[in-house]
Amino acid sequence: QVQLVESGGGLVQAGGSLRLSCVFSGRTFSTYAMGWFRQAPGKEREFVAAISWTGGNTNYADSVKGRFGISRDNVKSTVSLQMNNLKPEDTAVYYCAADYVGRASMNSNEYDYWGQGTQVTVSS
Repeated sequence: QVQLVESGGGLVQAGGSLRLSCVFSGRTFSTYAMGWFRQAPGKEREFVAAISWTGGNTNYADSVKGRFGISRDNVKSTVSLQMNNLKPEDTAVYYCAADYVGRASMNSNEYDYWGQGTQVTVSS
């Protein structure tokens, strides 16, 4: 069974940076596409970024393009999300998700496993 554990969330001022990490265990990490999604209070879960199982393809939500970067380390079985120039509207619980041999889908239904989430709060 796949387990995903996120870390790195916290409170930051607008314009600041955070780096989220997600550690994968239970299967062969290199065969899974990895995605980050977020959910703000009172809103639906939305796509943030994803990276294919090969690492050769990435996708980003328009709202984070140019500010966020997703990367993976197949040796450490970790996916990271570098978040720069954070805005108050980035405040949400951020979830890591895994999609077997996926291609960095923006569709949450494509993902098989989910982490518990980590809170990111951006103050103005």
